[in-house]
Amino acid sequence: MQLKQLSIFVENKAGRLAEITEALAKANVDIRAISVADTSDFGILRVIVDKPNEAVTALRENGFTVSLTDVIAVGIDDKPGAFAYAVRTLADNSIAIEYMYAFISRDKGKAYIIIRADDGEAAIKALESGGSAILNPQEIYDM
Repeated sequence: MQLKQLSIFVENKAGRLAEITEALAKANVDIRAISVADTSDFGILRVIVDKPNEAVTALRENGFTVSLTDVIAVGIDDKPGAFAYAVRTLADNSIAIEYMYAFISRDKGKAYIIIRADDGEAAIKALESGGSAILNPQEIYDM
């Protein structure tokens, strides 16, 4: 099962990240994972939150351009080779990773990654058949 990620267009100027996070805080939305990819003029802020629909509404009400994207949350053992095994599983199934980022786990011995693949459903099937744990959206939202 895939979960919703917010993709927010951000002008590369002082204070914009503060404005975005303040809008989320005011809407009582909790951030679970965050990543930014930038250029000299703008960036794309990718965020996993506990209440994606409320977050979209709050951000749009504050004038931000935001979209929802399906991504996969994968839980792996926090040990050497576990991440390599997961991405090898995708490669062996001809599934391309568009981007990914990791986030902190409260579960000792576990690591979590967010993956955007060219074929999300095929990626889930391949990872599950390879023994990787796919987290459902509620597990992430409740962290």
